[in-house]
This record gives sequence, structure tokens and C-alpha cells, in this order.
Amino acid sequence: MDKIIIRGGNRLHGKVLVSGAKNAALPLICAALLAPGRHRFHNVPSLRDIDTIENLLASLGAQISRGDDLFEIDTTAVDRFEAPYDMVRKMRASVLVLGPLLARFGRARVSLPGGCAIGARPINLHIKGLEAMGAEIELDHGYLNAQAKKLKGARIHLDLPTVGGTENLMMAAALAQGTTVLENAACEPEIVDLARALKSMGAHIEGEGTDTLVIEGVPDLGTLDYRVMPDRIEAGTLMVAAAMTGGDVRIQGMIPQHLKSLIGKLQDAGTEITYEAETVRVRRPRRIEAVDILTLPYPGFPTDMQAQFMALMTLAKGASVITENVFENRFMHVCEMQRLGADITIDGNTAIIKGVKKLLGAPVMATDLRASASLVLCGLAAENTTEVKRIYHLDRGYERLEEKLRRLGADIVRVPE
Repeated sequence: MDKIIIRGGNRLHGKVLVSGAKNAALPLICAALLAPGRHRFHNVPSLRDIDTIENLLASLGAQISRGDDLFEIDTTAVDRFEAPYDMVRKMRASVLVLGPLLARFGRARVSLPGGCAIGARPINLHIKGLEAMGAEIELDHGYLNAQAKKLKGARIHLDLPTVGGTENLMMAAALAQGTTVLENAACEPEIVDLARALKSMGAHIEGEGTDTLVIEGVPDLGTLDYRVMPDRIEAGTLMVAAAMTGGDVRIQGMIPQHLKSLIGKLQDAGTEITYEAETVRVRRPRRIEAVDILTLPYPGFPTDMQAQFMALMTLAKGASVITENVFENRFMHVCEMQRLGADITIDGNTAIIKGVKKLLGAPVMATDLRASASLVLCGLAAENTTEVKRIYHLDRGYERLEEKLRRLGADIVRVPE
């Protein structure tokens, strides 16, 4: 197991390229199960979660090869239909094979994901939607056994705009008989990316990017040759890194429209953000001002940026309030930030942060993916040395983050713990 050691105080400067989006790549890879043949993906990041989904599809019979900028999957020989607990427990997104397997093969056996470090994320909306399309689903010793001779289009209203549920049902509906209408669907850019990929396979989808999706099922789909969108959460994390260190960083490859809510809050806090050709320049000329945020489904402030923004607010002038409306247990990083000198008080789903003039390095422990990134950010700005342990969380969603930060001037290394 590795840890990251940071000697804080360096201002970041230079250019950095954003990697492909994990949260877009995972459903895209699962979508390859919808059609036999060789599927090609570009800009797939090298991450633990990508390794997990690769191993899962290989266990189903898919043939996979990976190169520098090419991820190929041949799903012709897929002949197994079970996503075992040992894989699903490592990554909840493994449940995204449920819809494609059921749509193409008429059956699937998928482990229930179980609990989650940042809160319960039940898949009842996935099940409810598939049952509305004619699937028979039963629970058997922790597994979902699903069968359907042929899925049929249906009007489905989601009680919550679930991202995973929208993705699973959209993929299943692409091969269903008739028209499916998903109401109160998630609107995230990753949903739009998946819809565009499915349309390139021959799917008929309208309304991507809105809360109503209309999917007209087709008898079969073709193979994919698709480039994964850039990771908006990595881009946002790098923007906060520049702001926390008083740096001057040009971020290449990001799509600013995907981060309007974050960019607005960074500007309110005193960060200068300008657009130059294909880069976004982030500078912090003065001390950060305190601003409030509340997390909401897209296009609101992303819950996946809450911990990183809290890191920034620990050094702000004044007091800020952060309200977490998406996950009920996503303040676990607070105790670790307090070890670094942050002044944070928790009251239910609200955190009150009183900015301090400096953070002091200390050993800290990551509790989940975005918490690990927030602790790295704190370490960049803290005096002396910070050690971030259990960084396997970081490796789930950030491709060589410490290398990118080091090229920007950070004093950061990865060492065996």
C-alpha cells in the first residue's frame, strides 16, 4: 500500500492535461455488452475502477486489449451473465452490466452493491424501471436474478434523478421493443456522453441533457468507436489546487460548460478564471473569500467537488457554509482536515468552516475517493509535511494525480507505506 508525502507551500504554475472521465468511461464500457463485435474506446483513463470493470467483462467472456490510447473490447463470445459480489463490492458501477445483459441476452445475475462509504445508494430505482419494462427480478441470497424474454418500452418516472439508474435504463431501453420515456432522468454530462455513444451504435434517443429521455428501441445495435469525454471532476480538482496554492495554472482539455457552478463559486471567492484557446487559466491573486455552497444534482454544485471546495474554504477569509444534499455521510474528511488545523463544525448535513490563515502538515488518512483528493489539496497549501495514507482511494478516480501536480511545481511523492 502506498502513501503520498507532500511538502507544502509551492505555488503551482504551468500547463496540465485533463484525463478521460472515469464516470463516463465505466457506462460506455458496459454499453459494449449491448452488441457483439469489437468495440474501440479512446481516452480511457488508467484507474483502479477501469481495471475492475475490465476484469468483470472478461469474466463474462469478453476479450479485452489495452494500449496507450486504445481500449478494445470484443463482446462476441460473451456467454456468462453473472456480476459476482467480489467485483461489485469493489465498485458500485459494476451494477451497470444489469441493463445491457438483460436487454441483449434476456437474463442477468448481479450482486447487490451493499453499503457505501459516502452513504446508502440503493438500486431500487434500477429494479423498478426494469420491471416496468417487463423484467422479472427476484432477490436470491444477495443477488438479483433478472429475466425477460424481450424488454418492452414503458413510461418510467424516477423518484430521484439517479445517474446510475438513468444509465442502466437508457441502455436497456435501446434494445427494448417500443418506446421508453424516462421522466426525472439525470442530466449529467456523462449521461449525455453515453447517449451520444449509443446513438453512434444506432440507438434512437432524444432529450439527452434534459430531465426527459425518449428512447425508441431498435432490434440490434452496431459496435462503438468512441472517445471518452474529459473528466470534469479532475478538472475541478486541478482548478481548486491552483486557487489553494495561489498559483497560475492553464488546464487543457476540460469543458468549462460542465463546471459552470464550480467556476461561478471560484470566481465569487476571488479566483481569476480566463479562457485562452483550448485552455482555462486559473489564478489566485489574493486571499480567498468565504462563499457558501450547497450540493445538488447537475447542473447544481457537484457533490463530487464538495470535499475539494471545503479544502479551499479552510483558508478563506471569513466563514462559509457547505450543505450536502446528495449523500448523507460525505463529511468524513472533516476530521482529517481538522488534524491539519482546519476550523470546521458539523451540524447534520451542514458544515460551517471558519477560515484560518494557515494549515499545518500532519499524517492524515483518506476515507473515500474525493476525500483523498481534498487532503492532497490541503497538503499542497499546508506548512511543513503532510502524509496522506490509504491513497488506493485516490487511484480509483485520478490518473497519476501526483505526477501532474509535480509537473506543476508541487513537492509531492508517492512512496510505499
